[in-house]
Amino acid sequence: MQNTESNRLKEIVRETYSEIAHQSKEDNDKSCCGAGGCCDTIDYAVMSEKYDSIKGYNPDADLGLGCGLPTEFAKIKEGDTVVDLGSGAGNDCFVARAVTGETGKVIGVDMTEAMITKAKSNAEKLGFTNVEFRLGDIEDLPMAANKADVVVSNCVLNLVPDKTKAFKEIFRVLKSKGHFSISDIVLKGELPLGLRSAAEMYAGCIAGALQKDEYLAIISETGFKNITVQKEKSIIIPEEILAKYLSNSEVEAYKGSESGIYSVTVYAEKPESNCCAPGSGCC
Repeated sequence: MQNTESNRLKEIVRETYSEIAHQSKEDNDKSCCGAGGCCDTIDYAVMSEKYDSIKGYNPDADLGLGCGLPTEFAKIKEGDTVVDLGSGAGNDCFVARAVTGETGKVIGVDMTEAMITKAKSNAEKLGFTNVEFRLGDIEDLPMAANKADVVVSNCVLNLVPDKTKAFKEIFRVLKSKGHFSISDIVLKGELPLGLRSAAEMYAGCIAGALQKDEYLAIISETGFKNITVQKEKSIIIPEEILAKYLSNSEVEAYKGSESGIYSVTVYAEKPESNCCAPGSGCC
């Protein structure tokens, strides 16, 4: 039953982002999670960050789907192998490549064929030979263990049904002492019932989000160390949207509470490991 629900959610995401791949950034900014007619809930543009001033930024690869700037915080070095989960049209991959240079390697993984096609086309236009894109599932990454120096991801893990499995995969593909920087959507406290109903219409962007404490606990339980919230910002829902789902008193109570929707960028490290330890995959 759980697998059936997981597969259903993945298919919704795949269909939604296939549609997004054929839209411009301007069209995506007008819609909730980049596609779909649900803009009477929350405009996705309130979550996105601007890449314009970041080295390596390519407008053709920016579909306006992120909720942070993980590559800015990822401590990428020249020559690193970087993996971007949910790479879309390649935006964060191209920013990462600007840091890794020609001696590094960047691998983008996405579950949507249309996104992979778009990303490959963008890479070809830029003439990059050390940026590749692979069709795959974040819960079962198409790469061997202990290959990545850095993993990044931008507002994608909230769309993954099994986040524990996803973080285990991130742990597996990272080298000993490798690290990740991931931007994602999390919740704090209980959202009002009316707002929770709106969130469920929101193409998975918020409906799939965990409580912040639960999210950080999964990372810790997976085995990561030095877990740090590098950036956190509240997602401000316009009052006219709140008024559609909440009474005046509920709006005031929500605005005065600490409950809400947040964008966070989280950093964590894979500990140094004994290569011949059971399950290390590197002997």
